[in-house]
Amino acid sequence: MAKTKYANVYRDPKGKYFYNIFLGRNSKGKQVFKKGRRDALGHPFSSAHAAFKEANRIKQLYLNVDLDNISYYHFMKERFLPKYKGDVESSTYDTHSRMFLKAVDFFKDEKLKDITVAKCEKFRTWLLTESGYSQSYASLIYTSFRQSLDYAVEISLITVNPSLRTKAVPKGKGIEKYWTTSEFEQVLSCINTDSFYENLIYVTFLFYYRIGCRVSEGFALKWSDIDLDNGRVRIFHNLKYKNKMDYEIKPYTKTDAGKRTVTIDNELLQVLKAWKKRQKKHGVTDFVLSYDNCPNNKSTLSVWLKRYAKLAGVPRIDGRGLRHSNASYLIAEMGADVLTVAHRLGHKSPMVTLQYYAHMFPDNDLEIASRMEGSMNITPAKKSLVEFSGNQNISGDIITGMPKVCQNKKKAG
Repeated sequence: MAKTKYANVYRDPKGKYFYNIFLGRNSKGKQVFKKGRRDALGHPFSSAHAAFKEANRIKQLYLNVDLDNISYYHFMKERFLPKYKGDVESSTYDTHSRMFLKAVDFFKDEKLKDITVAKCEKFRTWLLTESGYSQSYASLIYTSFRQSLDYAVEISLITVNPSLRTKAVPKGKGIEKYWTTSEFEQVLSCINTDSFYENLIYVTFLFYYRIGCRVSEGFALKWSDIDLDNGRVRIFHNLKYKNKMDYEIKPYTKTDAGKRTVTIDNELLQVLKAWKKRQKKHGVTDFVLSYDNCPNNKSTLSVWLKRYAKLAGVPRIDGRGLRHSNASYLIAEMGADVLTVAHRLGHKSPMVTLQYYAHMFPDNDLEIASRMEGSMNITPAKKSLVEFSGNQNISGDIITGMPKVCQNKKKAG
């Protein structure tokens, strides 16, 4: 099955076109799709465009809405958000739906077809001025708004996306905060590991700083994922967390490349061995970064980071900042190459690593230039080894046979 340039339209191995569209969820929450290979007259599709037109017709029949009167509010509540919820992870929906609702609050009962370029520009200006949002957050909101109108075009509720005729909101120059090695050492020096609970915090900070996994990957780890004999950790899962009684270990990571096995340095390995023994005395045998045999979550980690950053007198960072700290540690302190960093961070390619961390890699231009000196024999021959003839006859510094047109050329001016 191959995708075509048209949304929801595919081509099978025999070259036949068909559509497969998402229609929402049924009463049990199960996703409902409709697949078709023929048009309204029962004819097979002759082209991808024909399949696309039929898919849009089917969607309109399913939507059963008055295209002249549907408001942006009802479009978002009844069409876009249910569809979006079916397309993404619940955690992603919970986070991003708030951004979509910002546009709903702004446009309210404005008819979808009446949202013009001028009104999109007004919303954009409001985001950048009166809203009080940071530029980066305003950028995310406006991008989400554009995405919603793209879907309205896709299902033929409007013919064009007017927001695309306005400028995107620039993300701004956001600088990710992270801890340098010396700052991290200051933080660790503020943690008293005599306490079982503080010992957990110490192990958690050290683990994230040395391994660089995502927060949800780290809190999903069980002792069965760690080979203490050979110093390896298998990062194959992530945590979907609501509370200590309601969580799920997902059998995948953010990307396929996120599934990885990372080597544990011997210093961290000894810390983990000691921690496992101490956990066992307290009846904790399952999750690695836990004090009660239940996983922790991002908000708990944020509280810890805030508290100890203040105690140590270092910049406050979040869970993602620990991951950036690891990248800085690997690149600036350990001199790791981009392939190694990409693997340990679970990036799908080294290009992703360079996109986020290129500025951290040392500028080797001067070093390379200095290493070039004396690296090869660049001594020229003492005598010409080539016999020239004709116009290329050369004797010492005198070139004979030069065409007159070149010899007699007058200097300009």
